[in-house]
Amino acid sequence: MGVLARIRRESRFMAALSRLLKGIKGISPEGRELVCDDFERAADRWPDNVAMICGDRQLTYREMDALANRYAHWAKGRQIRRGDTVALLMPNRLEYVAIWLGLAKVGVATALINNNLTGKSLAHCLNLSGATHVLADGDTWQAFEEVRQQIGRTTMLWVLGLGEGDETSQRRGLDTAVKGASAVRPDRAAREDIKSGATALYIYTSGTTGMPKAARITHAKAQLYMRAFAATTQAKPTDRVYCCLPLYHSTGGLCGVGSALLTGAALVVRKRFSAQAFWSDVVTHGCTIFVYIGELCRYLVNSPEQPMEREHKLRLAFGNGLRPEIWPEFQKRFRIPEILEFYGSTEGNVSLFNFDGKPGAVGRIPRYLRNRFNIRLVKFDLELGEPARGTNGLCIEARPGEIGEAIGEIGHDVRHAFAGYADKAASEKKILRDVFKPGDAFFRTGDLMRQDEAGYLYFVDRVGDTYRWKGENISTTEVAERLAGLPGVEEVNVYGVPVPGAEGKAGMAAIVAGEGFDIDGMKARVDHELPSYAQPVFVRLQRGIETTGTFKYTKTALVQEGFSPPNSKDRIYYRHPERGYVRLDKRALTKLQAGELKL
Repeated sequence: MGVLARIRRESRFMAALSRLLKGIKGISPEGRELVCDDFERAADRWPDNVAMICGDRQLTYREMDALANRYAHWAKGRQIRRGDTVALLMPNRLEYVAIWLGLAKVGVATALINNNLTGKSLAHCLNLSGATHVLADGDTWQAFEEVRQQIGRTTMLWVLGLGEGDETSQRRGLDTAVKGASAVRPDRAAREDIKSGATALYIYTSGTTGMPKAARITHAKAQLYMRAFAATTQAKPTDRVYCCLPLYHSTGGLCGVGSALLTGAALVVRKRFSAQAFWSDVVTHGCTIFVYIGELCRYLVNSPEQPMEREHKLRLAFGNGLRPEIWPEFQKRFRIPEILEFYGSTEGNVSLFNFDGKPGAVGRIPRYLRNRFNIRLVKFDLELGEPARGTNGLCIEARPGEIGEAIGEIGHDVRHAFAGYADKAASEKKILRDVFKPGDAFFRTGDLMRQDEAGYLYFVDRVGDTYRWKGENISTTEVAERLAGLPGVEEVNVYGVPVPGAEGKAGMAAIVAGEGFDIDGMKARVDHELPSYAQPVFVRLQRGIETTGTFKYTKTALVQEGFSPPNSKDRIYYRHPERGYVRLDKRALTKLQAGELKL
């Protein structure tokens, strides 16, 4: 790269970084400004601008603030107190953000529950939240009722759109109750002594083992997300931000929401992503920005050409997980002028931005700013599953080009704090101590990365027992626990395997099956007990499963062999989109290896 090109790159980087730092200036865990205060300022500044659009419904900023106020007064009227938690179990809809903003106005936290969950996973998340009130709608309330007896407390269910005949003593319609509440802002005295370090939301994330964990999102953390993307996207009141990502995740629910609702722009929400409807939505609503995850971009690239895919007004796409093999084609085919890739985790204290738009990079830290960022890459011992340590007992920093686990030094300021999970034991497991000197502490991201000489960082893979499929992190332990309960399953080992042409890794289950095992019965069971993204794509029937000396299942060889183990007599099945689990024959294998078989 020539001198002038380097100067332009550094100038662009510093300008973008300055906007970011200016946008998040003043956020402090000890501050008195909460995330709902940020929105109220936006509502006062742009009261008549459209704030949200979902289908054929929309809300102005004034109307959205009024709706949030009604939920605040509804909570007060139900004796839901400051410090309590309400669980929100709904798909994307117009009321979603107004609900948790309204509850925040009276000091109530909201647990954002994945609306795809059922059974034990759903019960676990609800129990972890501690909520005694659950807000649902017509799509989700029955899933709650199926696990009500597994909830360890008396819980009132409130449902939007509930028919009169469906009401019971513990299940009530929410529409009338909210409409009867005041639309006037609750007295700010109700929250004036609450600090920004208080919990605003719980956002659930799959850990490396076990059930989903509830990441504690403080008001300061939510503000950090929302203000950061309002600044880095440079959104204006004339912009329209398209979000078809779930609002229970931080990428859509905080990053996407913040880019619109703190800037006077409109947030266009879709219930769920549809490759067929994507460009029609974007063009019809005049969207200028959209928020992505990498899998979404891959789906669009793999979709047939559509008449509207180049008729849009998009100026920016921002998100995370856009892989280098997809990036150039995605940007060129759909004529996206600018892509802003970022890296971060819901609960973590590490954040990166690729301000340059360099394909494949998740962010950049110039050498001259290294000490201003808390992220480091440390060498990783794949056999132990832990960062490697030298003879002095301290971790070893990875050199440029070397792969290492990304870790973030834990500090007291909002950018570097680690608020942890609702479960304190789970929080401690994410902390790496005595890293570069005795007594220091770093957050473990669980992500392997490498950094080049220019400072660009590239995601390599996840570590531990979690793999990513269809934009979701899946715990192999959780899936294995479900499969272990199937008739005839004697042993089960779950892992992720790469599939040509697909983002992330597809779930594969190696099973030792005995009498009574039925592959068709397995499909029916996993359909009922696991979200679609967590259901194994491949099944491998084995005579035995290799274990370590401590009786832990080994996965390295299984992952390397993938869905086509050489010289193996094991029966391999794959999940056909219409026929369930079917034997993987040579014809299907050829299509899979060519990336031609849809999974």
